[in-house]
Amino acid sequence: MGVTEAGPTLQPPDSREGAGARTRVGRVLLVRHGEAGERSEWTGVDRDRPLTSEGRVQAERLAALYEGQPLDHLYTSGYLRCLETMEPLAARRGLALEPVAWLEEGADAAQALAALLAGGNVVACTHGDVVSGILFELADRGVALGSTPRMRKGSTWVLDVAGGRVSSARYLAPPA
Repeated sequence: MGVTEAGPTLQPPDSREGAGARTRVGRVLLVRHGEAGERSEWTGVDRDRPLTSEGRVQAERLAALYEGQPLDHLYTSGYLRCLETMEPLAARRGLALEPVAWLEEGADAAQALAALLAGGNVVACTHGDVVSGILFELADRGVALGSTPRMRKGSTWVLDVAGGRVSSARYLAPPA
């Protein structure tokens, strides 16, 4: 798997089973919602702020990026911009969106991470504060995130999971 600002690449997770102990390897694709404009410029309830045209393009490109990934769940914040970010993927894969409070703005990052690690191969769309909190949790657990972890809108953190723990984390820039 590689990552560049020009365009991310994503390979399916390496699924293997340990000798005798059946250790399942999974993947969490942690997505910050696509472009939704400036909060200060939105006059309605923030929960209802939609994606911009750029955000809708990002959502389509994310769906294409995840094409070969095994997916068990599409978890999302119930905020409109997160739902809209995941709609193309849900339609492409024939999976239901699963809105959960533990991915909404202000959610407890440790709780969100615990839920994600228990969920199999998942995509989880959330907000900057939750992504940031999860990254802090991972850093505290000794997961290498690079010297300057990023989280641009429309980006993905690929978290490979083994034995209920994150074994590696990689950043994918928003698809161009």
